[in-house]
Amino acid sequence: MDEVALRLARPEDAAAIQQIYGYYVENTAITCEVITPSITELTGRIQKTQQRFPYLVATLGDQVVGFAYVSPANPRYAYQWTVETSIYVDRNCRGRHVGTKLYDMLEEICRRMKVVNMTAHIVYPHDDQPDQYLTLASPKFHEAYGYRLAGRFYKNVYKFDKWYDMIWMEKSIANHGDEPTPIVNFNQIKDQFFS
Repeated sequence: MDEVALRLARPEDAAAIQQIYGYYVENTAITCEVITPSITELTGRIQKTQQRFPYLVATLGDQVVGFAYVSPANPRYAYQWTVETSIYVDRNCRGRHVGTKLYDMLEEICRRMKVVNMTAHIVYPHDDQPDQYLTLASPKFHEAYGYRLAGRFYKNVYKFDKWYDMIWMEKSIANHGDEPTPIVNFNQIKDQFFS
């Protein structure tokens, strides 16, 4: 049986990413998008992210089975030490620890980049009860990873004719020093992770 491997996303991965992500867009409230982005759009997102941050894919053999990336929590300078995480795993590949491997790598990369805070913005059932479009898997995953609830926005998302809340979870991965080191561009350190 093939092992899950990680590598940097390539433009030609956009079709596989679209297939994975499209399921979540069309069938779940996990993402706030309602139309699956085109391959051209996803290619542009990969390229834009990789100007400064990691965009990773997980593979089994030659098949892309998951992807993850970080982006600025806010583009303004004073936010530079805080990133937002995104991760999606092929629904047919659960139980293979794909998400765990992606998150482990993202967190280690962020530490080397001098990131201090990682955040996750997660759609959450307004009545705290899962439904056919949304489980509690994401908040439970993040909680197990050491994230804590930082805030909740009520009835902030409307999808599938229903209002959902949005929760923000956060994890500090470094000390909050009085003079934090400026963020390192991922491209300056990527050879430490990928040849």
